[in-house]
Amino acid sequence: MTPSGLAPTDPDVPHTTDRVVPAQGHAADLPDAPGPLLAAGDAADVYALSEHQVLRRYRQGGDASREFALMRHVAAHGFPVPAVQHLGGPDLLMERLHGPTLLQALAAGELSLRNGAALLADLHHRLHAIPAPTGGVVIHLDLHPGNVILSESRGPVLIDWANARGGAASLDTATTALIVAEVAVDAGGDYSQAARALLAAFVGAVDEPFLPSLDEAIDMRCHDPALIAGECDLVEPAGALVRTFAELAAHR
Repeated sequence: MTPSGLAPTDPDVPHTTDRVVPAQGHAADLPDAPGPLLAAGDAADVYALSEHQVLRRYRQGGDASREFALMRHVAAHGFPVPAVQHLGGPDLLMERLHGPTLLQALAAGELSLRNGAALLADLHHRLHAIPAPTGGVVIHLDLHPGNVILSESRGPVLIDWANARGGAASLDTATTALIVAEVAVDAGGDYSQAARALLAAFVGAVDEPFLPSLDEAIDMRCHDPALIAGECDLVEPAGALVRTFAELAAHR
């Protein structure tokens, strides 16, 4: 988690023409670099096509159909997700959102840590009310401040659904707490103290017990191929911090 580079941002992006790819068009037929690069994640890149559309493309190819179907499923239940307009192999044609990420708003002091934690908790509460097509409830498994865009037109919108699936709500909540805690225990990080305060506020704001799923979240994070060596070393101490905060909150 860093203040930039995790989600599309508009201030530094070159102006794009207002060309719109029709919903019935084939996104995969677009050129290798269809527009200015807005964001580069672990597995996918996001390109600006116009003021209204972006293309999210898995750079190693593959099939984005599961992500496409789940995003449409939660949208049908009223959850704030980018509108997905077309699927083409590794490509998702989506609504373009304008606004900072929650992470950027917190770093800039535009939103308090307490309000940011409440926003994260509310997104969990709303998402976990949606039944998953495969059983359980819909869980995102990457719901952190860098993946929430504070859209100018729609308010908070959750992006990056690559890890989402059906499962237990407690695992989703534990994973968010763990990701924030990894920043908090990074003694050399610029945002460790702020992340510690955000974690405490988040643990106090969530309305579902998640400690039973914490060990599973730790194991999942330890085996995440996207984590580099230094990040992997933070997972276990982060888990200990989450456990401490959750136990303190339970006794208040």
